[in-house]
Amino acid sequence: MTLDNEQIERYSRQILLREVGGKGQEKLLASRVLLVGAGGLGSPAALYLAAAGVGTLGLIDGDRVDRTNLQRQIAHFTPDIGTPKVESAAAKLAALNPGVKIETYTEHATADNILEIAGRYDFVIDGTDNFSAKFLINDACYFAERPFSHAGILRFDGQLLTVLPGRTACYRCLFGGPPPAGAVPSCSQAGVLGSMAGVIGCLQATEALKCLLGAGELLTDRMLIFEALALRFREVKLRRNPRCPLCGENPTITTLVEADPVVCDLREARR
Repeated sequence: MTLDNEQIERYSRQILLREVGGKGQEKLLASRVLLVGAGGLGSPAALYLAAAGVGTLGLIDGDRVDRTNLQRQIAHFTPDIGTPKVESAAAKLAALNPGVKIETYTEHATADNILEIAGRYDFVIDGTDNFSAKFLINDACYFAERPFSHAGILRFDGQLLTVLPGRTACYRCLFGGPPPAGAVPSCSQAGVLGSMAGVIGCLQATEALKCLLGAGELLTDRMLIFEALALRFREVKLRRNPRCPLCGENPTITTLVEADPVVCDLREARR
């Protein structure tokens, strides 16, 4: 692949970076990233990946834009209310960078579709807001051997982890499985600061770009926790769990398992 004059101009500030250069930009243009969820986390992540010139972006989300989404889901505008989120987000991404190919899936990620879809991409971003979906993405990426970025936000807090399946600690190494239904609140119950989605979603995009470029040190075997009220980042060191039901020495999960949706609570990561 050879960059044309328009591409050289568009990505010039990025090409100047030693870790990117022309060859790195060509690598990004040939790359494919799947975003599971086109909401709070998926919006900023998708916008920056499109701006950076990732050649193909996949968007999977079965929801439609709601007025309550607009406080934090920056890919959607007021006139988009009622529109499928993948269509709304795809329109913004195409306007930002017409050179990026957008593939949309107007459906929720399930055990029936996510493994096959994830296998089409080089990197996966988990922008979902419930535990069942996060474990499903973790397991699908393990079976498909695809690196992915996990993240979650609630109130004034966020967390982030990058997983290289079979090589680093996975989401099940840390949590095992979903908590009981009704045990934790959702953003609609507990609230969330809108800009939290921007902070964490942008970090997810950064991890994806680093992974695609083979640059820097990925956020593996450590979870980054952001506490906005104190404006403090801290790390929790992780390691692969030999008793992990998915990637441990004697795995009990050998196929995708889809649990009932349970919303996320970042307090669990601190225990």
